Amino acid sequence: MLLMKKITVHTSTKQYDVTIGKGLRHHVLDFLTKRYSRIFIITDSNVEPLYLDDVIQSIEKDYHVTYTVVPAGEGSKSMRFYFDIMTEAIRSGLDRDGLIIALGGGMIGDLAGFVAATFMRGIDFIQMPTTILAHDSSVGGKVAINHPEGKNLIGCFFPPVAVIYDVETLHTIPFTEVRSGYAEIVKHSMINEPPFWEKLQQVDLNKPLDDNYLKQDLLRGIEVKANIVEQDERETNIRQYLNFGHTLGHALEAELGYGKITHGEAIAIGMLFALQVSEKYYKSQLPYDALYQWLINNQYPTRLPQLSVAKLVERMKRDKKVKDQKITMVLLKDLGKPMIKQFDDHKITVWLEDFLQELNHH
Repeated sequence: MLLMKKITVHTSTKQYDVTIGKGLRHHVLDFLTKRYSRIFIITDSNVEPLYLDDVIQSIEKDYHVTYTVVPAGEGSKSMRFYFDIMTEAIRSGLDRDGLIIALGGGMIGDLAGFVAATFMRGIDFIQMPTTILAHDSSVGGKVAINHPEGKNLIGCFFPPVAVIYDVETLHTIPFTEVRSGYAEIVKHSMINEPPFWEKLQQVDLNKPLDDNYLKQDLLRGIEVKANIVEQDERETNIRQYLNFGHTLGHALEAELGYGKITHGEAIAIGMLFALQVSEKYYKSQLPYDALYQWLINNQYPTRLPQLSVAKLVERMKRDKKVKDQKITMVLLKDLGKPMIKQFDDHKITVWLEDFLQELNHH
């Protein structure tokens, strides 16, 4: 008997289960909701030697399986790789009744999901996340590839038919990826009522992760996200709360060059900025110092190279959330009380200059 925890996510188009447990990659057939003509797995060069065989072995006695491997890293979320995978999928005989499995981190989930959403106008796909960060991206049905002008600008909303989360695969991710993923769990705790954040403050990422605590933290993060996504699948209002820390975070990722800093590390700095702006705007006390200390204890990079504030602001304006040329930020009135606010360039520039100076002299 597998020890599993399950959450069901209800969206306007379908409902799907997110299952978290140990060794689930050996039992993929148990999670298929219907019969498929064949299965096509998309994975990356880091995950392939570790887990691809396990997944193939768990399904090959019942299915014709083919796969493709892309280079690990954000660079593969591009038009070129998307097109190449499409070609491979067509040549492999994948058809409308086929299934795509996204085996990997958030990059693979986004890329494979977008392939599934657009292959013959959309076929079923399953998310099999292998990173902590993907607890965020694998739930909620956002799939996309990057454009040189910005992250995730080409994409759509396309929920998976299931999310299979095998926590054993999380023990092989490098420390930077553990940090990256935990930053998104922290984000979920900040936009959620206490005591979620208080519990996370105890987490020491320098020690080996305990599966039970990890399962709890992942489950809690996914619940926060699922709850918001169910109310606002297409990001017309409160789903934007999930972008807490992302306005500056995405701009930092793009400005430093994708891969120089992980997504989570960029979001961590973005959350600090959002907390500082929130304190100034609402004249309130928020856990800025506590978060800063937690990031230092867990070895997050908090010092940045010299960056042009004007360029960062320009990138923040190019974000998908921009309305009327004003920069949209998610602020906190209090823990668990997110608010969406718009600001002009000038205000953001002043705040950002202060923030970056302070960060580098802390």
